[in-house]
Amino acid sequence: MPGGRLTQQERQQIALGLADGHAYAEIARRLDRPTSTITREVMRNGGPTAYRAELAHRATEQRAHRRQAAPRDTRTPPQAYGRDAEAVREYEETLTTVFMQSGIAKMMARVMACLCISDAGSLTASELVQRLQVSPASISKAITFLDGQGLVRRERDERRREHYVVDNDVWYQSMMASARAAAQIVETARQGVSILGPGTPAAVRLESIARFLDFVSETTARAADQAREILHTKPETPSDSTA
Repeated sequence: MPGGRLTQQERQQIALGLADGHAYAEIARRLDRPTSTITREVMRNGGPTAYRAELAHRATEQRAHRRQAAPRDTRTPPQAYGRDAEAVREYEETLTTVFMQSGIAKMMARVMACLCISDAGSLTASELVQRLQVSPASISKAITFLDGQGLVRRERDERRREHYVVDNDVWYQSMMASARAAAQIVETARQGVSILGPGTPAAVRLESIARFLDFVSETTARAADQAREILHTKPETPSDSTA
């Protein structure tokens, strides 16, 4: 299996494979590359619908040039559990790209990815500044957005330092916030039906929107509650069952 960076010809083959609707695994098999390599390459360069071979090749060269020109940051914490530092860095880029494709702005996506891959699932503002090499103001703005979306939780330790946390409960709260937002759209859409006149084209459209989102919001909330109950319930021990 070939190693090293992807060549421009390989990137052109990736673009052709995506255009033909092939899965990442199929493209990887044809290039004799790991599927993870193809997935990371596509996701960091616009995703399957926006991937362009020449732009991807140019962007990769520019990233390599910046890494060579920039001095090594000696403050970067060592990798735990014998992890490959380069693999972790590349995965963080991939995860950031996936978050961006879900609609999260770049800085917010970078903060979210950094929190998700930290073993503690909790970092302070200063730790995020150090890891991402950005200004405190950028971190503050990103956290404000993520907190508003229910994607992070704020906690204070014994030294009154604020920590930003990502855990299972945060994902639950985020899903419930999404369900509430959809329910609000449902209510507003149905107000429009009475204003625009039932049976008119615009009212029919709004009612269709309301019915769809009503179903989705209720299903989302119910699924989130069920998942939380299942995932947070500890297995019954023999002593418990005996009692």
